[in-house]
Amino acid sequence: MELPWLGQHCSEHTCKQLDFLPLKCNACGEVFCKDHIRYDDHKCSSAYKKNVQVPVCPLCNTPIPVQKGEIPDIVVGAHIDKDCKYNPAQQKQKIFTNKCLKPGCKRKEMMKVVCEQCGGSFCIKHRHPLDHDCKGSSQPISKA
Repeated sequence: MELPWLGQHCSEHTCKQLDFLPLKCNACGEVFCKDHIRYDDHKCSSAYKKNVQVPVCPLCNTPIPVQKGEIPDIVVGAHIDKDCKYNPAQQKQKIFTNKCLKPGCKRKEMMKVVCEQCGGSFCIKHRHPLDHDCKGSSQPISKA
């Protein structure tokens, strides 16, 4: 070897290759060869400082702002403990909740259909006063 002072060994413990054009990691400051310079390749413990990503809460699907130098897992965990708007009961809420008051009818509607004469809630099929045997105060104007 003519110039033994040139180059540096790769800091990856499985590699240790002598590289004449070594690359320095901008996150942890260690020297690596071209095969191990990426954060994932040398399992950089300081990658979170430079590798800027916006984590998303796994429960409420909202992006969580992370400041430089903070570990994303800790910030998301704090969000889940304090600020998360996740409501597990919200997914189980029924959409069709307005049951028809006509005896024998089991239909449910998404929107409430109220009879103007008796004030009862009915399905689309029984919405007219003559269709649900309305007991309201006034007589229907026309036949349905």
